[in-house]
Amino acid sequence: MFTQFRLFGLAAGLFLFVFTSAAQAQNPPFGLQDVEALARDLAAKPFEDNQGQVPQVLKTISYDQWRDIRFMPEKSLWRDEKLPFELQFFHPGLFYDRTVAINIVDKDVPTRLAFDTTAFNYGSNTFAGQIPADMGYAGFRVHSAINTKKYLDEFLVFLGASYFRAVGKGQQYGLSARGLAVDTAEPTGEEFPFFKEFWIVKPGKKDKSIVIYALLDSRRVTGAFRFESTPGAETDVDVESVLFLREPVARIGIAPLTSMFIFGENSNPRVSDDFRPEVHDSDGLMARFENEEWIWRPLQNPKSLTINVFNAPNIRGMGLMQRDTDFANYLDLEARYEVRPSAWVEPKGDWGPGQLHLVQIPSPEEIHDNIVTFWAPATRPEPGTPLKFDYRIRWTSPKRVTSPEGQVVFTRTAKGKSGTSRLFILEFQGGKLDDLPEDAALDANVWVGEGGKLLEKRVYKNPVTDSWRLAFEIEPDASSGLSLVLPDKRPFIEMRATLQHGLTPLTETWTYAIKL
Repeated sequence: MFTQFRLFGLAAGLFLFVFTSAAQAQNPPFGLQDVEALARDLAAKPFEDNQGQVPQVLKTISYDQWRDIRFMPEKSLWRDEKLPFELQFFHPGLFYDRTVAINIVDKDVPTRLAFDTTAFNYGSNTFAGQIPADMGYAGFRVHSAINTKKYLDEFLVFLGASYFRAVGKGQQYGLSARGLAVDTAEPTGEEFPFFKEFWIVKPGKKDKSIVIYALLDSRRVTGAFRFESTPGAETDVDVESVLFLREPVARIGIAPLTSMFIFGENSNPRVSDDFRPEVHDSDGLMARFENEEWIWRPLQNPKSLTINVFNAPNIRGMGLMQRDTDFANYLDLEARYEVRPSAWVEPKGDWGPGQLHLVQIPSPEEIHDNIVTFWAPATRPEPGTPLKFDYRIRWTSPKRVTSPEGQVVFTRTAKGKSGTSRLFILEFQGGKLDDLPEDAALDANVWVGEGGKLLEKRVYKNPVTDSWRLAFEIEPDASSGLSLVLPDKRPFIEMRATLQHGLTPLTETWTYAIKL
């Protein structure tokens, strides 16, 4: 009898295994393929907006009123379960006049998360009774133990359009990423896609990462996204995306980053009378190209819209960096710009022919993001063909993402010897430069583009900082008579510079543009 029972149990176990495997084959776990199917179906239908879900009373409140609506931490999702991640939610209102559907995926089963007015403290606001019980959230934030094991800090936020941002250990929020940029800086105007629905996978007790799926929508584009976020000393967000076009667009921007730059070490004169030496979330664009050239482009707050385009087939890395991490260069005890993260994008696989775009917009105040960068395919995408782009965004310290060669430490500029010339002082440090003797004979390869002329250059060691300094001066090209008489007609002069020992480059390529 015992033998017969064991054989029956074994047979039952095999039957259960076969039945379960067959069921799983018919109903695979929830994943990107499900969101991709929704995005494909959505692209085949006319665009529909859902902004009407937010009552008018919330659209007209002030910033202080919106800030007075606070999510109560004790209502955090999963807090009672002591999981490694918790979720908190944002209330609609003011700028955030669109709600998003949020689903929780538990054991591969997605369930819609209901809106809960009791999770918010409305402070001194008197409109709590006018909030629909089924309104929905504006977005959410994710908490985990990135600074201490005893406290779960906020490290990731999805809020507004397709914006999201993250921080690593010891950092404060600064620049943002977006799911997609559409026709940025085009004469026809920019279109802002938005995440309309999220699926957040409930983590296990030992999980180090959290997985979030998102459905993107806009008038001309839909998309499916998978975000796997791993917080820590740096927070990495691995992104998988599939895009579908309803209608043609002039340009799509992949892995867009958005930041703020008002003035910095290279701003002369500064745009405002301020006690702070510098005000910016990022101070430069860094990129690694397919040919292994690394560039550094200091950011500027221009007097008019400027767009720079770099040929970048199969780009290997790009990011907006906050390279200056010295508090003395900001002196802002509230903003703490020196601990704002850098964001570095690493494509997975070859993206094909394309260009790296840098858009810089004039801005008088730090409340506005005025810097955008993204990669754009060289061939304009057409409706009907899915586009797939995967990449990792590292929210990190600039010291963790560096070129193997010497880096630009700072860029400073001043009036030159003549009334129309300009002096540039650059310092380089790191890489092979650190192994050179102080009396090494270095040279600089300085290229000045159309509209300018190089007057002189000099490279020498800075014994105080142990870095290497390049000083050079340029002036307008006298062959352009109109530009000398009418300053507004002068073109932007592009420049490039590297330090070299003989014919061997020792540093990343510094690039810049100025109107003399």
